[in-house]
Amino acid sequence: MTESSYTPLFETKRAKGSLIYKLFAISRFVGIIFIWFYRATHITENGRIRPVWIGMFGAEIWFGFYWILTQAVRWNRIYRRTFKDRLSQRYENDLPGVDIFVCTADPNIEPPIMVINTVLSVMAYDYPPEKLSVYLSDDAGSDNTFYALLEASHFAKHWIPYCKKFGVEPRSPEAHFRLETNKLEPYQAQHLASVKKLYQDMENRIELAKKLGNFSKNALLEHRGFSKWDTFSSKGDHDSILQILIDGRDAEAKDTEGCRLPTLVYLAREKRPEHFHNFKAGAMNALIRVSSEISNGPIILNVDCDMYSNNSHSIRDVLCFFLDEEKGHDVAFVQFPQDFHNITKNELYGGSMRVICEVELHGLDGYGGPLYIGTGCFHRRDTLCGRKFIKGSKFQWKENSVPKTGESIAELEERIKELASCTFEKNTQWGNEMGLKYGCPVEDVITGFSIQCRGWKSIYSNPERKGFLGVSGTTLDQTLVQHKRWSEGDLQIMLSKFSPIWYGLGKIDFGLIMGYSTYCLWSPNCFATLYYSMIPSICLLKGVSLFPQVSSLWILPFAYMIITEHAYSFAEYLWSGGTALGWWNEQRIWLYKRTSSYLFAAIDTFLKLVGYSDSAFVISAKVSDQDVEQRYEQEKMEFGVTTTPFFAILTSLAMLNLFCFIGMVLKVIRAGGVEFDHEIMALQIVLCGVLVLINLPLYNAAFFRKDKGRMPSSVTLKSVFVALSLCTCCYAFL
Repeated sequence: MTESSYTPLFETKRAKGSLIYKLFAISRFVGIIFIWFYRATHITENGRIRPVWIGMFGAEIWFGFYWILTQAVRWNRIYRRTFKDRLSQRYENDLPGVDIFVCTADPNIEPPIMVINTVLSVMAYDYPPEKLSVYLSDDAGSDNTFYALLEASHFAKHWIPYCKKFGVEPRSPEAHFRLETNKLEPYQAQHLASVKKLYQDMENRIELAKKLGNFSKNALLEHRGFSKWDTFSSKGDHDSILQILIDGRDAEAKDTEGCRLPTLVYLAREKRPEHFHNFKAGAMNALIRVSSEISNGPIILNVDCDMYSNNSHSIRDVLCFFLDEEKGHDVAFVQFPQDFHNITKNELYGGSMRVICEVELHGLDGYGGPLYIGTGCFHRRDTLCGRKFIKGSKFQWKENSVPKTGESIAELEERIKELASCTFEKNTQWGNEMGLKYGCPVEDVITGFSIQCRGWKSIYSNPERKGFLGVSGTTLDQTLVQHKRWSEGDLQIMLSKFSPIWYGLGKIDFGLIMGYSTYCLWSPNCFATLYYSMIPSICLLKGVSLFPQVSSLWILPFAYMIITEHAYSFAEYLWSGGTALGWWNEQRIWLYKRTSSYLFAAIDTFLKLVGYSDSAFVISAKVSDQDVEQRYEQEKMEFGVTTTPFFAILTSLAMLNLFCFIGMVLKVIRAGGVEFDHEIMALQIVLCGVLVLINLPLYNAAFFRKDKGRMPSSVTLKSVFVALSLCTCCYAFL
């Protein structure tokens, strides 16, 4: 292709209104400076330092500093659009191979039927099947999961042609069957009924096998793979199990329409008690090695087992970035947002991460690319394997084919299963310079960051039709546990040798360093938030003023910052597609995360630094009881699933603010308002009142609800005692 005939495969546009936002941000920065100046010049009274004000000053310095960091993800937002028609014109007969990795770790938390729905959705991509290979990593080594995948390999022969014949979206069977089908043409409705019957029969067989704990004789005789479990000890102690269920290179591997099927592979890497397995990062690295000997696709997609494909054209969207002749050679990975299909209308637990996906990741894209968030991400294989970017190098996807050896499937499996053994990585760079990095709960973030520090860029792809849809937490506990893991891992990165501040300096754009720091410093927010959530309320009860009085000009920067912060946050949330009540729920979850998840994350990280704690990978539950699910759909907060320490902290803080507010009201009534200066205490009254309002669902769960989702009585009693004790002690010493 000559320079004059070059047309880009994608375009990049900057967000509209960026100048207006920058002027607005500058005005808010001036407000922050005024608040800092006020606090510094009023920190003494009658020549004595006011200790409580020192804490307020420290919290406000932190809030201001953190706000400055967050400007990196809003200052330079960009949006991308691909041209798939141009891709087809140039490369339709020469497309690269794509290897898709699906990871699962526990059949109880991640049911096999959910896993195979994800597998079937990616097998049905609008892409040449001979260039598509799907690998399932089963870290539990579950024969139930293997059996489900075997059943899925048969069902795929009917499902894939149905999807392609009628162009259905999404291509997860379960998700497709949930759609309204009354408006289908009779011809498609007939085919749908047939394929739905096949799916239900498959689902019944899988559920029956799980219930009985064994498989039919036909299944055992049909596939030699079941013999691998004859010597199986436990999910933490077994040999490598590698089974190629569909060999895409075999001309006989065809669907019911006579078309080729994608390759389908099951892998349970070797596990031994004496060898640490490095969780998902170890599973991914084993998949990288095993796939290199089977299909060796130069593009790798990894998805979590609950994140089914919602857009059959996603691969073609991504290739527009990788194969662009001028702008694609330095692209290491393309990240899709993490979206969910089970979010309630008003996002009870803030699970959509709406603003992160619709605003912040676009902002990171303007400085060199988003984070790698662990799912819905397309990688270049060579960058995952440690390759550094060299200016002028080109993407050579045509050289990645696996040489034919004439081996049978059984011989190939036996030869390469050593690549998934416990000892293969010993004395190698796997987990360090090659593959996903080990030693961090957020192995995805640190891996993506290290790739960018080797000179590569990443791209954020957020098409109108979402690429992937997963399952969001349906209880408050699930949400808080997930954010505890994320924030703990991010803080560990900040305190490690891979800290964006010193490791990234000079290697990536400074705006990207600030962007990474925004997430790496999630958990330290807990200290300033806890102080602001407790001390002003207690001082309100005592009658100690911490803010300027209403008649003072110093009230203006405080009022301006409060009003503009919430007005902009509200507008940003609505612009991202949310609702007004959803924004209010987001504020509640913001408070809950900062005062519980982030607190435990910070404590655990500091304990680990001094050798008293070690992080463990926590798998988020993907299924809930029917009662829990029903309350979630009704948007009732769930507190009854477990007596987690998170709830004890949240309830204690809520009770503290309630008692302080009630105490203030009683004090005003008793004194007739004479001894209480409303003008001086106005901001503290507002702050305490808002904290009480935001905790209304918690008070309801503690005192009024009768269903199983109410707050456990033991937690309520302990929290009331803690709150009263804090009020009494602080009142006495302030």
